[in-house]
Amino acid sequence: MKKEEKRHQTLYRTYRPSDFDAVRGQQHVTDVLRRAIENKKFAHAYLFCGGRGTGKTSVARILAKEIGVTDRDLYEIDAASNRGIDDIRELREGVLALPFESPYKLYIIDEAHMLTKDAWNAFLKTLEEPPAHCLFVMATTERDKVPDTIQSRCEVYSFKQPTRAMLADIVGDIAKKEAYTLERSAAELIALIAEGSFRDALSLLQKVLAASSGTHINLSDVEMVSGAPRGESIRVILSAIAKKDVSGALAAIDAVVASHTDARVLTKLLIHRLRAVLLMRFAPDLIERYVRELSESDIAMVRELSKEPGIHSETLRALLDAYATMAYAAIPQLPLELAVIDVCGSTTVS
Repeated sequence: MKKEEKRHQTLYRTYRPSDFDAVRGQQHVTDVLRRAIENKKFAHAYLFCGGRGTGKTSVARILAKEIGVTDRDLYEIDAASNRGIDDIRELREGVLALPFESPYKLYIIDEAHMLTKDAWNAFLKTLEEPPAHCLFVMATTERDKVPDTIQSRCEVYSFKQPTRAMLADIVGDIAKKEAYTLERSAAELIALIAEGSFRDALSLLQKVLAASSGTHINLSDVEMVSGAPRGESIRVILSAIAKKDVSGALAAIDAVVASHTDARVLTKLLIHRLRAVLLMRFAPDLIERYVRELSESDIAMVRELSKEPGIHSETLRALLDAYATMAYAAIPQLPLELAVIDVCGSTTVS
């Protein structure tokens, strides 16, 4: 396939793992499934739980492939839009039919937590005593919304969110396969914004590659495409906090938010840089591990701020608390502004 044609495909679909060996970060799931298939002791119903973009549906498709289910006998149902009792009644009728060409029929029910109570009740009997030729995989981001009566009839697997380092490695590898060079600091920013989602990381990478006029991608390219604040803005805010300059810090925050930057992304980046500052001060041996995540300007800022008493553990703790409440705030940046006011007025140093 020519490069120009490939660039217009969705990277997440192009590089979706096709076997268990290609699945990253979920070995605790894939190893067990692999052994169960080898021993021909796989279950009739699975519940895959985990954050969005962690590979639940991909693993379900691989499971289908490994037990010999072809596309004609693989059914994917989006419970977000097919969530009622009538939809489940239709499924119950469908499972009675034999597979077209495979030893089994496999149903993947995505966003399973969206099914209604009546739909779950209608599905329960089928899940208890399914036809011998049927398997079910339910995927959900909210396990607590799946009834216990359903969970107890499934093998439950929890999918881990990939670490930022793992995501950075993956986007770097895929960029290379697409004939691009991605600077490590750029890969780290993509991973940071993706919040533990393979899919989100690759979606952002795709936008960055599509907007690039060259084959070398740096931090500024990712900042421009993602809407993340530029490194200089982060440095201005942290410097103002270190000097207890509340007015300067608030003005810098306002300028960043006015440029249509997500306040949560801004706060996340501040937290990331503050962590590096505290590591530099209290555990300088550890900071070397994180140097490759930062630009040269950020490394210089971290070294400088590590000597400032105005930056301390309470500063980081205040920003963490702000980040935790921002999703529910009437004004998204308000928790960050309050945290800055509090830490600039604090004299406690840790």
